[in-house]
Amino acid sequence: MFSGIVEEAGKVLAIEKDQENVHFVLTCSFVNELKIDQSLSHNGVCLTVVELNNDEQWYKVTAIKETLLKTNLGKLEPGSKVNLERSMMMNGRLDGHIVQGHVDQTATCTKIEEADGSWYFTFEYVFDKEKAQQGYMTVEKGSVTVNGVSLTVVNSKDNSFQVAIIPYTYNETNFHTFKVGTAVNIEFDILGKYLSKLLKFNQ
Repeated sequence: MFSGIVEEAGKVLAIEKDQENVHFVLTCSFVNELKIDQSLSHNGVCLTVVELNNDEQWYKVTAIKETLLKTNLGKLEPGSKVNLERSMMMNGRLDGHIVQGHVDQTATCTKIEEADGSWYFTFEYVFDKEKAQQGYMTVEKGSVTVNGVSLTVVNSKDNSFQVAIIPYTYNETNFHTFKVGTAVNIEFDILGKYLSKLLKFNQ
């Protein structure tokens, strides 16, 4: 479980294909604090550390075919920046919101607007009415996770939403690399999914 508060944007060093799986070799400032079998969020995707090298400052995670098809990890290249967050400590403050690390689908950046020191990003995704009724949607001022970043929704529509990004988030995550057409991972709020299901059973 994660909070959506990204620790830093790590860097992809190498990509190794292994049949239908892909191994990603990355580096970040806290490699020495990682352990084998540890869960780590990569652009909002929960992956397990399978190998690490403290001397050379890298670690390795593996993504299976299903993950590659459902997320933007398959688009990563050596040099790509990836938002990283270690799993949440239950004795700490929940600064973001409850994030599972289970990406629901990808969305596409359709607009980037500067707003006197901050930025508004617009994202569009494929709308599915049946899934929306199960909580796979955004609501005004609700929470959404974009590439692992916990954000507040504005201008919520059936198939799109906006988020406002402050300079710190822009610089410390991979948001500063986004362009119109960039694919991002989104995870809808888990609380909304549970509430939608409870309401369905009580109808």
